Amino acid sequence: MSKLFSVARVRGLRLAASVLVAATVGGCSSYPPAPLAVSDSSNNYVIGPGDRVDIVVWRNPELSLSVPVRPDGKISAPLVEDLPALGKDASTLARDIEKELAHFIHEPVVTVVVTRFVGPYSEQIRVIGEAARPQALLYKQRMTLLDVMIEVGGMTEFASGNSATILRTREGNKQYSVRLDDLIRGGDVSANVEMRPGDVLFIPQSWF
Repeated sequence: MSKLFSVARVRGLRLAASVLVAATVGGCSSYPPAPLAVSDSSNNYVIGPGDRVDIVVWRNPELSLSVPVRPDGKISAPLVEDLPALGKDASTLARDIEKELAHFIHEPVVTVVVTRFVGPYSEQIRVIGEAARPQALLYKQRMTLLDVMIEVGGMTEFASGNSATILRTREGNKQYSVRLDDLIRGGDVSANVEMRPGDVLFIPQSWF
């Protein structure tokens, strides 16, 4: 009899603890739900460290080549040394190269094509916590929460998906709640939201 009472008491304590944790988490979660769509006027890809760019100088094949963007965000090419590329789009970088080459060539015409994409850190999406493969991802236009979760291989078995949040750096580090359990395990497409460059997705561990 005492054994049965002990088992019941333990189960009761576990249930009470679960309710308490749920209430505490619910009470502390004051983040608004993430908006389904976002408006972002900056649609041009900006160059970051680790990218590779092809530089084509019209009628000057000896000056045309492929170069990497160094960790300091700069590139070096014939007649062009330590030119900043970080945060620029391909057209802006091409105009800057033309200005440098104009000291040596009459009216140079330059085309820049990005061939390996990494992007600056401020444009990447970071996934931390209970993701199967936590990592930093290259942002793609119209990227959604579901796209991000596919990239990281979903959640671990210990994840509390509906307690996940997005830290939106482009909105002054404002935080939003997202419903990963409903989206991935429940198939609720209304829980799918658009991401923005610089977002940080945090997936916490379940308390029970």
